[in-house]
Amino acid sequence: MVLASGNSSSHPAFFILLGIPGLECFQFWIAFPFCAMYAVAIVGNITLLHVIRIDHTLHEPMYLFLAMLTITDLVLSSSTQPKMLAIFWFHAHEIEYHACLIQVFFIHAFSSVESGVLMAMALDRYVAVCFPLRHSSILTPSVVIRLGAVVLLRGLLWVSPFCLMVSRMPFCQHQVIPQLYCEHMAMLKLLCADTSINRGYGLFVAFSVVGFDMIVISISYIMILRAVLQLPSGEASLKAFGTCASHICIILAFYIPALFSFLTHRFGHHVPRVVSILFSNLYLLVPPMLNPIVYGVRTKQIRNRFIQGCFGKVL
Repeated sequence: MVLASGNSSSHPAFFILLGIPGLECFQFWIAFPFCAMYAVAIVGNITLLHVIRIDHTLHEPMYLFLAMLTITDLVLSSSTQPKMLAIFWFHAHEIEYHACLIQVFFIHAFSSVESGVLMAMALDRYVAVCFPLRHSSILTPSVVIRLGAVVLLRGLLWVSPFCLMVSRMPFCQHQVIPQLYCEHMAMLKLLCADTSINRGYGLFVAFSVVGFDMIVISISYIMILRAVLQLPSGEASLKAFGTCASHICIILAFYIPALFSFLTHRFGHHVPRVVSILFSNLYLLVPPMLNPIVYGVRTKQIRNRFIQGCFGKVL
């Protein structure tokens, strides 16, 4: 194995990404649904972003946050899927050391950003349902931009120490990562040093980012549910809560596989590796694919603008 030496650490020139151990014979065929989902994610998110950009009636907080979500989804899916397809179809298992670190950074930073955007969207729904007359004055474009900037900076600043700490530590001779992409916990298992600080910081980031976001989302929807149940008309209650349905679907699609992947990486020693690897890929691929479909189908303004652009008429 080729090692690159520095003043304080040594690292391999590359790592080997095994793919899905146990399903090597089927990986060529598994690539086709992966490729289809990635294509839907790219086309759907670019289309959604284009519709929001050209239609000025969609320049409202909900759709501005949705535009942030689409950009995040494009980055998140593109940071992993091309390499996965190369492994499946061309047996390109090697990944250069710095490329691996970059992948770790993008995956964790933009997962954090996605969580933060979902939290911001929950706050938007809370204000829209509970304070409808003050919605535009509370969530002004400048407030939306500042909130988006805080979410982005939080992701970048919180995750950067992952890569800095790993880059300063020595690696063992073992350079095989038994999955489809580089991930923080997978890299820690290759280090020949005490990783307790790294693991502790990883837990801190997980609880301070995802834990905080989930608490804010939960409180927002408790307040929304409380306000909806107090509406005099059942039809008005259904309409008010219906505006949140798309967001709830996206929250579940993101957090369920993400939390499963996080917990199995750290505590699920008895979970089959194939199951763990497949779920760890679901939260990087399924939400970017579902987001434009869910919002495109359930949001009347986006649906009508898309149909008008394609067929020249509105339903």
